[in-house]
This record gives sequence, structure tokens and C-alpha cells, in this order.
Amino acid sequence: MFMRTIEPAFYDTDALGHVNNTRLPAWFELARNDLFRLFTPDLDPRKWRLIMARMEIDYRAELHYGSDIEIRTYVSRLGNSSFTVTQEAWQKGELTNLGHTVMVHFDHDLKRAVPLAGELRTALEAHLQPLEETSDA
Repeated sequence: MFMRTIEPAFYDTDALGHVNNTRLPAWFELARNDLFRLFTPDLDPRKWRLIMARMEIDYRAELHYGSDIEIRTYVSRLGNSSFTVTQEAWQKGELTNLGHTVMVHFDHDLKRAVPLAGELRTALEAHLQPLEETSDA
């Protein structure tokens, strides 16, 4: 698991007095840099080997200015050429937001997905924390 601390800026707030919901996708992307470095250590976009296939965020509670936000990032599913990155935003000990992003290992020249194999797969497995199935019974 990777962890990043975000210090919200005053301009991150909206007219309702809490952090605007548009900030979470940007902060989650920033926090994915640690995973991106497994694919492209220098983050050079000319060497990029990923594409985003899907992103979703569950907004569970408000975030507020004046208190740090901890972003926890881990792999929750590892497929043949794609994987799901799960991210949690925590503030004052409360899980406030939960995000899932499907990333695909991609060859931009060939315009196709390529398998996650070898050392890269091993590196991703080190951050794998499968989600537990929950029931709404």
C-alpha cells in the first residue's frame, strides 16, 4: 500500500464550505504516481505504458479545509493485462471517499493491451489487497 498526505488549500473548498468533489479525482491521480513509477520510473510521458479504462468514486462523507487528508492506494484486482487500483481518502480517522480505477498495461505504438508479467507483475502483487465481498442482505 502506498500512502500520501494531502494538505487541502483554501481554494479547494466550495460555496458549501467543504472540499469540492472535483478535487478527489485529481488527488487520487496524484497518489497513483507511486504505482505509475512501477511502469515508468521517471514518469516520462513518452515512455508511458498505461491507459485508464474506468474510474469511479464513492463520496461517503465531506472533506474539510484545515485537516490533512491521507490517500491510501493499493491494487485490489490483478488481471492478465489490467488491474484495479483502489484508493481511500481518510480525514480525522474517517474513511470519507473510496475510488476504483481500472488501468490497462498498454502498448501505445501497437494500440493494444499487453500482459502484466515478470518483475512488473511481482511488483504489483506486492501491493495487492483483494477487496472483501460484502452483502447488502
